[in-house]
Amino acid sequence: MNAPADDDTGRRAIDGREALAAARLQLLAAARHRLALHLPLLGRDEYGNDAELAELKRIATSGRRAGIRILLHDPAAALRDDHRLVALFQRLSSAIQIRTPVEDVDRQCTSAWLLTDTGGYLFLPDAGRPQGRMALADRAAQAPLQQQFDEIWERSARASELQPLDL
Repeated sequence: MNAPADDDTGRRAIDGREALAAARLQLLAAARHRLALHLPLLGRDEYGNDAELAELKRIATSGRRAGIRILLHDPAAALRDDHRLVALFQRLSSAIQIRTPVEDVDRQCTSAWLLTDTGGYLFLPDAGRPQGRMALADRAAQAPLQQQFDEIWERSARASELQPLDL
């Protein structure tokens, strides 16, 4: 259950699947043009429901500055599971980029996070557990996550197995 926000940043602890889903949707709705997602695991109930996909599509089609960057540790599993995020990526591949970490140090990172262009973030220390913290607008707390994301992104490879086939 979501605890009340600690201050005007919307900062709060997340504990449980329902609170996590609500936090994801709240952050997606608050984003304007850009997102960054680090996903060691991509479960069926994450970023795949109608409301989340609608927000992701809105962001991806929000104009010239639109961009969604996703670091996905196992893109083959997402493809095999027919995750709805893959279909969205294939339709909007000009605005959505997916890369896979290739270095062991990056692949061993089990944390998941969502970063918005409005200073919001959702951080799960262990991607397999629905416990973490979020803020709607806290650039100071978001900055180290953004830096880590950017560093991993630069060392990662394009997830070519997810590219749509031009037949």
